[in-house]
Amino acid sequence: MAKTSIDLEKYHELALQKQKEHRFFLAALKKKAPKNLDKIVQEVHSQVFEEIDCTACVNCCRTLGPLFTEADITRIAKHFRMRLPVFEDLYLRVDEDGDKVFKAMPCPFLGEDNLCSIYDVRPKACREFPHTDRKKIYQINHLTLKNTLFCPAVYLFVEKLKERIG
Repeated sequence: MAKTSIDLEKYHELALQKQKEHRFFLAALKKKAPKNLDKIVQEVHSQVFEEIDCTACVNCCRTLGPLFTEADITRIAKHFRMRLPVFEDLYLRVDEDGDKVFKAMPCPFLGEDNLCSIYDVRPKACREFPHTDRKKIYQINHLTLKNTLFCPAVYLFVEKLKERIG
């Protein structure tokens, strides 16, 4: 079955146009969240990922890049049977915030087939992205808003959440 490609440019433009509206909606959620918000968030998240196939997009793997925890580095280096310093020298750098991140993007573990070659041992940041299934989603409004610009699923998530809550 052929993957339907995702028009990243279209979603990016829509997200840019709706930044102010989304910011306002998310801020209102933070001020007065509905009692069952966590349940609604889970339902909307599931709905979005029935529509969006991440492997047809992988924009996060091409552009964002995860932050690596020490546990991530240890687990992935072990997977490759590499010593930690060798793994770090080969793939990572320390960014301006003091975090360990990839030296270059796209992710070196992203295959030609848009699949992650280290999926079972991938970094925590990759496992949790795009964070649309979190409890108390309003605690990460800044991140959700930013991610609408990179991830079509997050854009759709905010739109559907807005429809659902009003």
